[in-house]
Amino acid sequence: MLRKTLLPLIFGLAGAAVLIWLGVWQVQRLDWKEGILSQIETRIDAAPVALPERFDPEADKYLPVEVSGQFGDGALRVLVSRKQVGAGYLVISPFETEGGRRILVDRGFIRQGDALSDAPGGALTVTGNLHWPDDRNSSTPENDVDGNTWFARDLGQMAEVLDTEPVLLVARTLSQPEEAVTPLPVDTAHIPNDHLQYAITWFSLAAIWLGMTAFYIFRGRGAAKGLDR
Repeated sequence: MLRKTLLPLIFGLAGAAVLIWLGVWQVQRLDWKEGILSQIETRIDAAPVALPERFDPEADKYLPVEVSGQFGDGALRVLVSRKQVGAGYLVISPFETEGGRRILVDRGFIRQGDALSDAPGGALTVTGNLHWPDDRNSSTPENDVDGNTWFARDLGQMAEVLDTEPVLLVARTLSQPEEAVTPLPVDTAHIPNDHLQYAITWFSLAAIWLGMTAFYIFRGRGAAKGLDR
């Protein structure tokens, strides 16, 4: 009788211990990820600086920047979808700074079906964050350059088409706001942080595992008592 109870108990406790350890690990990962996100948010919201002479995609990612100059001709449309809004496009235009440099500027979002309006004319100031987006995965179609429908912000290809440096400034504000384009500033919403859900899942599985173990043991003991009568 003791052997029939002891083995399931050991197996049940060992399995629950593994599941609880996985849950604790996810809680630790959650704390780490929240610290990283806090650092990124602090960087995003920092005071803007001048456009760096040289760019480091790692060190300069999310760097707040302010540039003055004017938009050039042309605009590219990147197909995206926004929650509770639907499909639309990000509008990418060339921008020439007062120092003569040409960069890409993500002006913001327009709904699908809306006309692609020209960028504001004349001198203006754009404040935003440098970004090297990773929009492409194995299922992303190739960009339709001739039809001006892009499925990923491929900076090298965009820079070649618009004759700019391969660097993107995602606009937060323009000194001449656009009515037809809604800015979509850089934030941390696109960075996944599912560790809390994972932790809850592992802890729930541990509770279920222990419950099933207890049910198995007590059912076995009840059956054994029935045979002894």
